[in-house]
Amino acid sequence: MTLRNYIIIVALGSIFTVRAQEEPAAPVFRPPFDFPLTLSGNFGELRSNHFHGGVDFKTQGEVGKPIHCIADGYVSRVLVTPGGYGQAIFITHPNGYTSVYGHVLKFASAVAKVVEEYQYRHETFAVDLKFEPHQVSFKAGEIIALSGNEGYSFGPHLHMEIRCTDTGELIDPLQFYTDKIKDTTPPRASMIMLYPQRGAGVVEGSQRKKSIPVASLGQPVSAWGKIAAGIKAYDYMDGTHNNYGVRSVVLYVDTTEVFRSTVDGVLPEENRMINAWTDYEENVKRHNWVMRSQILPGNSLRMLQANDEGGVITIDEERDYHFRYELADLYGNKSTYRFIVRGHRQPIEEYHPQVKHYLAWNKGNVVQEPGMELVIPRGMLYEDVALNCQVVKDTAAISYEYQLHDEPVALQAGCTLMIGVRHLPVEDTSKYYVARKWGKRKGSAGGTYENGWMKTSIRELGTYTVAIDTLSPRVTPLNKTQWKTGKVQFKIGDAETGIKDYKVKIDGEFALFGFSSKNAKLWMKHPERLKKGVAHKLELVVTDYCGNETREEYEF
Repeated sequence: MTLRNYIIIVALGSIFTVRAQEEPAAPVFRPPFDFPLTLSGNFGELRSNHFHGGVDFKTQGEVGKPIHCIADGYVSRVLVTPGGYGQAIFITHPNGYTSVYGHVLKFASAVAKVVEEYQYRHETFAVDLKFEPHQVSFKAGEIIALSGNEGYSFGPHLHMEIRCTDTGELIDPLQFYTDKIKDTTPPRASMIMLYPQRGAGVVEGSQRKKSIPVASLGQPVSAWGKIAAGIKAYDYMDGTHNNYGVRSVVLYVDTTEVFRSTVDGVLPEENRMINAWTDYEENVKRHNWVMRSQILPGNSLRMLQANDEGGVITIDEERDYHFRYELADLYGNKSTYRFIVRGHRQPIEEYHPQVKHYLAWNKGNVVQEPGMELVIPRGMLYEDVALNCQVVKDTAAISYEYQLHDEPVALQAGCTLMIGVRHLPVEDTSKYYVARKWGKRKGSAGGTYENGWMKTSIRELGTYTVAIDTLSPRVTPLNKTQWKTGKVQFKIGDAETGIKDYKVKIDGEFALFGFSSKNAKLWMKHPERLKKGVAHKLELVVTDYCGNETREEYEF
């Protein structure tokens, strides 16, 4: 071997070594259960105001299944809440990821001890507790918790997430378990939606959106000008009756790709942008999840890619345009849907909205009406909005009623709304709140009274006014004949602003009671602490968000 050849071989070997060092091996995670894995929910499913951030593993219809740590790591955080995750444990791993396990019934003893000490010391059920690194550590395969049905869960399962520790980005856990779950079933669509762009396109002679059932895709649809498309579809898996989110949606027109979505990761700040990608109005009014193949100007979701027009297609020739949707899941199972949009020259009415308030998506906006001010900072809107604002003036009412728009419009984050209070029938100003109205229904949007104004933060354009809450929360004792055994339970609720806090004392000492927002039940967490064979006095105080209290005393 010549010296020259030797130098070349050594140099090539160095290059390959550097490349190997630059491309770390993919992390390996063991399953959280020792039984076969099946899913009731997958990553990225479309949910109200957010993407499903993990996968839901079925637990054979039972609670109490041992959950195994999927890799070496330490407990970094624990949550206990009345809703949401219920009880959740966060494990930070040395490979740059953090795993999260939600809706658990019970923590491992080392974790439960720390949590319970905090709850009794601070006299609180709700906990958001950060742990010191390596305060409590687990090896892969060790039991960290038992599966449950806690929090906002409506059937036994484990909600598991995998997050990038540095950024908080949620990624698809299923990619680490494709060899553990079989799937040969492709996604299926049920409806196509076409969206003529305002003042720039028509479909079947109208500027209204048009829905097309999949069964009718064989019939061409006439259009002219600028339009966009959307699709309602779900994924399915072998051996289950559940439906799931679709990982990949690609739209082609003729032979050109105009839009692609790949649901493989989402940052926390991107979650509400689901309202920009999906047809928000369609979901609110008809409970349809339609994924639009269009990127609105104020939508920066990284999972979406589109042509230079943001997915908008220009129909400007009298010919057939061949649309093709390709849907795919993580396993590569695909389905294809084709339809024809027939270019047919039609008149397009220009868009000149006659409104007082026109909101621009790329600017800050302030809406003012008599007795009302709404501040919408830049970055809160996904597209321009011609605001149909109306004021219902009732001089006898606490405040005027403000319709901020006649269609539901989601905002990216909270925007400050101030409504003037015209009358104070109740002297205590803590009893006032901003009410969100849907027809005859109303709900609390919170708020505080400041110098004649109610001030709150809203995340949706709609109808708002000011209301009063002077009603105390409801308290109903349950199973009183079983209280001596420690099975002490109540049902609590509030008709106006909702339950803010509660506290229970037994024989003058704090007693830890859990609370579930899904069924409004309070229950004694540690019945074994109740001394048996003696009489007890229980004091319960329940408070709502306007400070109304209910105090009850019981002897048993």
